[in-house]
Amino acid sequence: MLENYPAKYFDKFGEEDTTIKNNGKLLSMVVRGLEFTGAMLDDWEPLDRSDPARLNSFLIHPIFNTLYQYGLEFEIYVPVIKHDQILEGKLRIRLDVALVETNKAGGREDLKLELYVDDELFKSCGKHGWFDDELQEIQALLPDGIYIKSCYTCAFSDYHPAGYGAFGCLACFRNNKQEYLSVKNKIELMNIFNKNAESVQETYLCPEYEKRVPGTGYRG
Repeated sequence: MLENYPAKYFDKFGEEDTTIKNNGKLLSMVVRGLEFTGAMLDDWEPLDRSDPARLNSFLIHPIFNTLYQYGLEFEIYVPVIKHDQILEGKLRIRLDVALVETNKAGGREDLKLELYVDDELFKSCGKHGWFDDELQEIQALLPDGIYIKSCYTCAFSDYHPAGYGAFGCLACFRNNKQEYLSVKNKIELMNIFNKNAESVQETYLCPEYEKRVPGTGYRG
C-alpha cells in the first residue's frame, strides 16, 4: 500500500505545501528540499543532516532529533459504513506540536480530527494528542449504525497497555484471534502481546476486518 496525502506544513519560518507519503508503516515528506521520515506523525527525523544551512530553516529537537514547534494539516479518505452502504469519508487531520527543548513533558501536542461523510461534519476536541482518543470521540458522535471501517474499529486490534504513540502503534492480532478475544484485563493482554502479527495504522484496513463488539478484548 502506498498512499499520498497533499499536506500543509507550518512553522515559524513559514508555510509550505508538501505531500505525505505513506507505505502503511513509514511516513515521509519533503519540506524545503529536505526529506523527513516518521511513523507516528510527531517523530519526523531528517534523513540527511550533512547540510547545516538546510537544517537551520527548521526547529530540530536537540534530544529527540525530530521536528518540533510545527503544524501539519492533511486528509485521509476512509470507508464509512452506514447500515448496508459503504460511503467515502474524508478525515481531516490537524497536528500542532509545541514541545520545548528539554523534554516532551514540557510541551504540548494537539491533534484534531474532523470527519466529513454523507454531507455531515463530525469534530473531535483536539486536546488528547492521540489518534485513539480523537477517533473515539468521532465514533461516539456518529449516529447509530454508522462507523469508520478501519483497523481502529476492528475486533482484533489493541494498544500496548504500557503506552503507545500518537499514531500507528495499534497491534493486530489477526493471527491469534481466539486468544486475543478471550483477553479481559491488562495482565492477560501483556501475556500475549508479543504474539501479535504486526503494528498497524488506525486508518489501515485489511481483508480480515471484523467489526469490534463492545466488551471485546482489553480495549472493550
